[in-house]
Amino acid sequence: MAIAVAGPEIERLIQLLARLPGLGPRSARRAALHLIKKREALMSPLTSALQVAIEKIVVCSTCGNIDTVNPCTVCTDTRRDPAIIVVVADVADLWALERAHATSGRYHVLGATLSPLDGVGPQDLTIDALVARAKDPQVTEIILALNATVDGQTTAHYITDLLQDANVKITRLAHGVPVGGELDYLDEGTLSAAMRQRTLF
Repeated sequence: MAIAVAGPEIERLIQLLARLPGLGPRSARRAALHLIKKREALMSPLTSALQVAIEKIVVCSTCGNIDTVNPCTVCTDTRRDPAIIVVVADVADLWALERAHATSGRYHVLGATLSPLDGVGPQDLTIDALVARAKDPQVTEIILALNATVDGQTTAHYITDLLQDANVKITRLAHGVPVGGELDYLDEGTLSAAMRQRTLF
């Protein structure tokens, strides 16, 4: 059993930080110590930013992105091409594509991918909303920008079957995305190349 080296409040901070992706117990201790040492410069602004996030962040009713406005900033951007909908599994994937400046289309966030082993079925995703959006006469292409995993490809096939009557071109990312890879971990060059070299699905 680990010995506590600080009071319960600090130990609680460490435990919460350890839940963040990429942080284990040791990294969380270092992060907590840094935050405590830089209370005025870091902790107060972070607390304020977290409070704003709790109060103001919403899920976009159009695409599923997260923002402080609904519809989100991406959906209301008039420079976006309304003819293209880029389908992603998660908001992290949307952000990865935006960092790469890979597309000027609009997005649709599914919320996950189909995964029977994890109990994620079609009813758990926003597929019905995607099908409705695909039937808009303005939409001419659906880009399936899903992870090159078994679950991602299963989801892509499922969506393709549902969109047979939608009268849209269905494309997927080129094979520059490695098999088994996840979009959020790819570099911007790979994402841009994959978007440019998309092929019919």
